[in-house]
Amino acid sequence: MEKNIHYRPEDLTQYIVRFLTKYGVPEPHARQIAGVIVEADLRGVHSHGISRLHVYYGDRLRAGLLDPSTPYRVLQETETTVRFDGANGFGQVVGIAAMEKCIEKAKTHHVGIATVCNSNHYGIAAYYSMMALPHGMIGVSLTNSQPLVAPTYGRERVLGTNPISVAAPAKHHRPYVLDMATSIVPMGKIMLAETKGETVPLGYGINAEGKLTQNPSEIRNGGALLPLGGPDYLSGYKGYGLALLVDILCGVLAGAAFGKDVGSPAATTGGPTDIGHFFLAIDIQAFRPLEDFTKDMDRLIEQLVTCPKEPGKDRIFIHGEKEFEQKEYYQKYGVALPEAVVEVLRKKGKETGVPFDLTPL
Repeated sequence: MEKNIHYRPEDLTQYIVRFLTKYGVPEPHARQIAGVIVEADLRGVHSHGISRLHVYYGDRLRAGLLDPSTPYRVLQETETTVRFDGANGFGQVVGIAAMEKCIEKAKTHHVGIATVCNSNHYGIAAYYSMMALPHGMIGVSLTNSQPLVAPTYGRERVLGTNPISVAAPAKHHRPYVLDMATSIVPMGKIMLAETKGETVPLGYGINAEGKLTQNPSEIRNGGALLPLGGPDYLSGYKGYGLALLVDILCGVLAGAAFGKDVGSPAATTGGPTDIGHFFLAIDIQAFRPLEDFTKDMDRLIEQLVTCPKEPGKDRIFIHGEKEFEQKEYYQKYGVALPEAVVEVLRKKGKETGVPFDLTPL
């Protein structure tokens, strides 16, 4: 088993700020970006944490493909809607601004909707949906992404893993926080199996001929992931429909790239990724008193968690619950980073002149 090294989350935050400001990112923006990245690690979503600092951000900054100043601007605005141009900057910076604008509008007009075009990778979708929770609102956050998924009956990558996040408050229970990709698995899981020389379950992806395969190399090289659900006989067309919905709202509606035109956040050549985002804040009190809503959320959650368990299982989880518990653990004992990730951070830190010299716990 690979060894993990634990670091204080505040130390990781300070390191990211130090790294980003070296490459021209204004410190207030750097702190926002670092907050989103470290939140991913705290919640156990390490695929969007500090392990991506160089691949998604540092390498593109050095290649001149990402504007460090993120000079986003408003393109259109009404009482309840707003459309942003992310100016080929950091998705986290314009994403926070867009969700803050949604919340501001919902406080006055009970709903706020924002889209963003010309953006880049914005981290975990849940960060933005959860921004609505302290305001007694339901939050929604969607983003499109580079094509990795074939449509049902297709054999070419057309859609991204296109995540969906929805957050809703409860009274005594933790809030409901859905954060899910619309592909059956992330490409990272395929890459991990390939590295280990293992096969993957049938239904995860297809090869270049469009046939189901258990060979991760065939999925990675010329093949594609399948939508959530897998092949059609397992209702994969439902996941396909969800992925397409995200691309309609984040790409077509936002005026961003969509389908095969969305760029890779890891590319160090070419042009902007032109990723699109969609945000929504709903004022619960426009429909019913917040107290009544949160009490009923508790009742619904109780019905779920007290449901008789399948053999061998002793607990039913609500979406987001595992992540909240993971965050509590990491806040107490430090964020666990695999030794291999730490080695890459040290190597890249030396190359870029921002040494990863943090003291482990």
